[in-house]
Amino acid sequence: MKRATLYSRSAHTRDAAGLNGLTKPAPEALDKQTAAPVSESRMTIARLAKRPLVLLGLGVLLGGAIVWQLASPTPAAPAMTKANVEAIVLETLATKSLPARAAQVASAAWPSVVSIQTLDGEPPPGNLISQKGKGAGFVIKDDGTILTNYHVIAGSERIVVTFADGLQSPAAIVSVQPERDLAVLQPAQIPDDLQPATLAAGGEVKPGDLVVAVGFPFGMGPSVSAGVVSGLNRSFPLPGRAPLTGLIQFDAAVNPGSSGGPLLNQDGEVVGVVTAILNPSPSGTFAGVGFAITMESAANAAGIPPF
Repeated sequence: MKRATLYSRSAHTRDAAGLNGLTKPAPEALDKQTAAPVSESRMTIARLAKRPLVLLGLGVLLGGAIVWQLASPTPAAPAMTKANVEAIVLETLATKSLPARAAQVASAAWPSVVSIQTLDGEPPPGNLISQKGKGAGFVIKDDGTILTNYHVIAGSERIVVTFADGLQSPAAIVSVQPERDLAVLQPAQIPDDLQPATLAAGGEVKPGDLVVAVGFPFGMGPSVSAGVVSGLNRSFPLPGRAPLTGLIQFDAAVNPGSSGGPLLNQDGEVVGVVTAILNPSPSGTFAGVGFAITMESAANAAGIPPF
């Protein structure tokens, strides 16, 4: 039986032996074989180019794929649950020291508070908390208009105010309402970046609410004290005059020199003008009961529209 011829897998062997008439293809034949697929692809594209409906269909399919990709909804972020919020808050409270509320209130009010010094004038009536020649006030308008107590400047013709930035200026009395113990001053000079206080109705506070008093007790300051509203619609007697009525009672510490300063709510808004203290002893210092004229009363004296 004749056996089949075995061929070597080596191209070198085949080339050398030339067995069974097998020869190496000519280079020109290889070039034609290699170029054939490329030529066929070009012919296919050329045929498609002559068929606009086919190209249109392909374009529609491609455009649809792009639109679908762009319109695919983005995975929504996990919803924030009440438990997550509480955990974040608790972690913040445990790792960060937050400023006291009274500190935030005082910081917002300081640019508006002024020190008032009189170079002559009358001593204040008993229990009205102005140290002779010294008191406080606060700016209520952009033009530098200052609100204070009447007893701070009563009988004085020489008044000097000191603003928060240190600027000192003489001030003139614009108007007074002795029956309400209120006075309005106009300084001759004001700072470039003067910041008036934000005013609010005193009737919006209620017993137990936080209040902050800012002033110059005994000429020191500005000084800050914090407490709560102790009562509303209180009255305070005045020697030889009708009593002050509709007052806010509070327990933030105030002393002589605090008169005319602002009483602030927890949002940093002025709800009253610090005016008097009640102390049965002869010392005339704070015994835990202070009074402020509400901004409803003060607004009328200052020519501000009612709340």
